[in-house]
Order: sequence, then structure tokens, then C-alpha cells
Amino acid sequence: MFHVKRYDWDRKYQVVVVGGGHAGCEAALACSRLGMKTLLVTINIDKIALMPCNPAVGGIGKGQLVAEIHALGGEMGKIADRACIQARILNRSKGPAVQALRVQTDKKFYEDEMKKSLFSAERLDVLQGMVGEIVIEGGEVKGIVLENGISVGAQALVLATGTFLNASIVVGEKSYPAGRVGEYASYQLSQSLKKARIELDRLQTATPPRVDGRTVDYQKTIPQLGEEEVEGFSGKERPLLPQMACFLTYTNRETHRIIKKHLHLSPIKTGGVKGRGPRFCPSIDRKIINFPEKERHPVFIEPEGWRTKEVYLQGLTTSMPAWVQKEIIAATPGLERARMMRPGYAVMYDFAPPQQLHPTLEVKEISGLFLAGQINGTSGYEEAAAQGLMAGINAARKVQGKEGIVLKRSQAYIGVMIDDLVTKGVEEPYRMFTSRAEFRLILRSDNAINRLRPLGHSVGLVSDEEMEEAIELGEGVNAIIEELKVRKLAPEAVNQVLGSKGGNPAREPLRAIDLLKRPEVRIKDLAEILPKLRERTPRELFQAETEVKYAGYIDRQLRDAERMEGLENSVIPLEIDYDQMKELSFAAREQLKRIKPRTLGQAARISTVTPADIALLSIYLKRKEIGDTGDT
Repeated sequence: MFHVKRYDWDRKYQVVVVGGGHAGCEAALACSRLGMKTLLVTINIDKIALMPCNPAVGGIGKGQLVAEIHALGGEMGKIADRACIQARILNRSKGPAVQALRVQTDKKFYEDEMKKSLFSAERLDVLQGMVGEIVIEGGEVKGIVLENGISVGAQALVLATGTFLNASIVVGEKSYPAGRVGEYASYQLSQSLKKARIELDRLQTATPPRVDGRTVDYQKTIPQLGEEEVEGFSGKERPLLPQMACFLTYTNRETHRIIKKHLHLSPIKTGGVKGRGPRFCPSIDRKIINFPEKERHPVFIEPEGWRTKEVYLQGLTTSMPAWVQKEIIAATPGLERARMMRPGYAVMYDFAPPQQLHPTLEVKEISGLFLAGQINGTSGYEEAAAQGLMAGINAARKVQGKEGIVLKRSQAYIGVMIDDLVTKGVEEPYRMFTSRAEFRLILRSDNAINRLRPLGHSVGLVSDEEMEEAIELGEGVNAIIEELKVRKLAPEAVNQVLGSKGGNPAREPLRAIDLLKRPEVRIKDLAEILPKLRERTPRELFQAETEVKYAGYIDRQLRDAERMEGLENSVIPLEIDYDQMKELSFAAREQLKRIKPRTLGQAARISTVTPADIALLSIYLKRKEIGDTGDT
């Protein structure tokens, strides 16, 4: 271990961010934009903002996170829009609560654009190096020491280390130290965290092989084209690159025969891969084991950009031996002659179970230390970036002596994710889904700006001009709804809209808003007879239509959120002694002591805490308010 003379630092910063992935980039930019003298330390400057897995941003649940990152003043959405080579709205046929934007990106272009943002940011320095130790004194972060001996003082520290802590790559029977292929693993930092009494555990993830796109027989695949008129995450940034197609194929019986034949070589079977992997993105060998009755699985062939011929085989994730991977690829229609450029692999790494964190992402026992991204047990670029943004905001506010920002479950998907992490922990790499959000109808992508931009503005990450755009959006939506309320349509106009839609013809005048409430009628249909609607933006129209069609459901969720607010506003003192509350079950006391929930609402979401326990806690808190500390 390294030794640093007290406060004798080679450099001093207000905030240091460790890790140049998606969490680290958002954290560093947020801190610098909030006026902090910031340092980003990364193992390899050339790999900043790398997309080591799929070449895409967004998707179900994830697209909502990116919309919220943008609304709060983060960077990911803007750059994804600029680097976009294909955009699609997923779940287009379903309700607006589960629709989400997903964009394919040119991976190298995305990296370059993020580097431009970092290197042009004021008060932000970038340093290449490996962190060997975090320096803690009196329960507070004081700085870091690099393995090369350089020491850096810091008032707050954000660790966004990805899959690099004590990491190993596995391909077949071979295993070697690495956080990603070709990149060093970080061992001494893991030891330093353990020395600081931070609990660590193991997870694993994997990635599929890449092949040369020029050797794919696209005639045997199904083209997956993007949509022409799709508004990006930022609403303003447009793709700077030509658009590209993706393609779909399927595994078949021969593919499965080869996998079954060589399953004994899979690290899943040999024990070469240890730690829990992502259940919702399993390897192809895991799929064959778990779903033996299925005759085929989809394989999406996704281009990685215009400056490379590599394509990503989503659906063929595996860490089986490279020669077996070649056989699996060759047995899949359209890939018979495909030339593998990089084999798939698994990576095992240390993470810190997130119940050790406050909802601000600050470590409970170490003041000024924040964790973000895969170190908290999550998977995905979007989940990492959202945590990085919040950790960066709260690290800066810690230095400024301000209270941390905590988003509510009824306020943002980011709030749902962080509450899930710090309250429930993880049994496998955490991935965001719309099903995790009980208020998903009011947490849509299209209204993220309305929900979160005022907060981003008050924090200091959203400019006055951007805030004015949000105000205009809200006013535009309200104006559309008011126009629909006051406009009465003659029967002939109503029937013109209904046309071939199969609705019952109208015999009396009908308000436009009542016509829009019919399931077969869309707001674009009304625009044919209401010229004022044609003056509105697509975002305003979509949001207004959603608010009208789902008004009853939205009102119900808003009432549910208000009821939850009572529990969320009941703050539990950190110094509370649960051991003195003998009426609580033993399991509840143990979990409450471990997690230290901030509110009754958070306590109620702990799996071992019952409604009876919450009632007892509520009584105790009320007695504390009136100064009665007697038995509960």
C-alpha cells in the first residue's frame, strides 16, 4: 500500500472522478459544470466513453433514462443523437408508457464526441493512470494515490470503475486478468476498498463475437430499417451521419446441435465463469440450457459504425472457446461465410452491494465517497450514465455544503433505479425495465423535460434558454388541450375524421377533445380539420394526445403518488436505535440497521419489513416528534 504524508498532495481538486466510462463521463461533466475543479482519472484516455458491448443507446426502460439524463442537463442524449446511424421507437403498437427510443450509434464517433465535450469543459482535467489507493481520514475522503505514486487531494471522490475491479476475462478454458479485452484490471483499488471496510462481491457479464460485415450474406436475413421521422433524445441534435440498416436472422437446429455438442466446454459448465450474470441478457449457451424446447433464437446483426466493417451479433453472446464460436456462427443462416474478427468473452469483476449507499449514492460510512455505474451492480450504458450524473451532482453539492438531490420513484426512472439499488440491492446485474416503475404512465419519455428540467435548472446544469424551451413546451401542450376543449365540431366534420375508421357516425356536434378520446382517433386526424394543430411541434402533439387519451389513468397514478408522498415525507433519523424496538421482527431490525432507510416509504420497500413493522415505526416517529421516547 501507498503512504501519503498528510495533505502533502502532488495535485489538489475539489472532485476526483475515477473511470472514463459512461458513468464517469457524466459525473465529471456535471461536477465541472457546477463550478468544481475536477479531475477525471482513467486507465486509458483512448478508451473514454467506449461502448464495449452493443452499439446502441436507449430501448425499453433505458430510453426513458436517457430522456431524463438529457432533461437534467446530462450529455448522453445529445451525443447519441449526433452519433445516430439508425433510430426506432420500440413498442410503437403499445401504450405511450412503454414506448421508447433506441438508436444505433457509430461507436467511435460517439467516443470522439464525448471526448470533445470533456476536453472542452472548463475546470476539468483528464489524467491517465491506475488508482491504487483511496485515502480516508476520520471517515472522510481525502484523496487518491495512483499506482505510479502520484497523489491527488480531493474533497469528494466518485468511483465509476465499471468492470475493472479485480477483473478476469474468460474465453473457453483460458482466463487472464483484464477489465475489458486488451485493458488492465485494477487490483490494488479493490484491496483499498476492502481495507476501507467496503463490502465487495462478484458479478459477471459477457459480450458476443463480432464478424466482418462484408462476409455476411444479407440475402438470408430480414432487414431492420430505422424510422425516417423520429425525434431524438435531445429534440434538437440531429444525426450527423448517414443512416444504416440492421438485419435479423435466427439460430436453427444445427446451431443448437453444435452448442449442445460442446456444452461441456462452456465456462458455465466448467465453472470457469463465477458470479451472477445478467438474467435478461443470457449467453446463447445459457439459452440452450434453460430453453431446450425452443427451436430458434433471434440474432440481430448490428453495424458498429461507418468507419469499421465490424458488426455486432446481438443474441450470440458466449464465452465458449473461440473455435466453437466460429462453428456456432457458421451454422447460423446468413453467417455461413462470416469471418469472426473478435471472439465473445465473459468478464468477472468486483462490485459493491449498493445497500451500502445513501440514495445520494454516497457511501454511508465514508463521507465524500460516491459510487456510480457497474460498481453498484448495474448493467448497461444508460443505467451507468444516470448514476454518474446523480453522483456528480451530489459530489459537487457535498463540496458546496448543500443538501444532496434524491429523485423520487414518482418523479423519475432514475429515482426508481437508485431506490431499487440502495433499498433492495442486487442478485444479478440490474437492468432498467418499464415494469419496475409503478408510476410509468407519468414517467414517460415525452414528458421528461416537463418533469425534470426545472430541477436541472435549479441545480445549475440547465441554462436559462433551455429552461425557457421547457416552459414553452408545457405551454404548447396546455394550449392544444384547451383548444380541443373549446372547439365543437359539426357532425359532418366529426364524420370526416371517423371516415374509414369504423366508428359510429355522429348526429350532433361533438367537442374535439371527446372525439380524440375515442381509441381509433389520433391527433393527426384532428389536425386535418383543425389548422391550429398543424402549427404545433410533433412533441407537443404527442404529449397532448397522451394526456387526453390516458387522463383517467394519469389522474389515478397522480393520486397514488400523492398517497405515497406521506410515507416519503416521514423522515427516519439516522441515529435511530432499531435494537430498542423489540416489537419489530428480528429480520426487519437486521435489514433496517443494514440499509438505514431515510424515510418510511423506503423502509416499506425492504423485503423483510412488513406493514405491521411500518405501523410500529410510524408510531415511534410520531412519539419522537412530541418528545415521548417511551416504549413502542
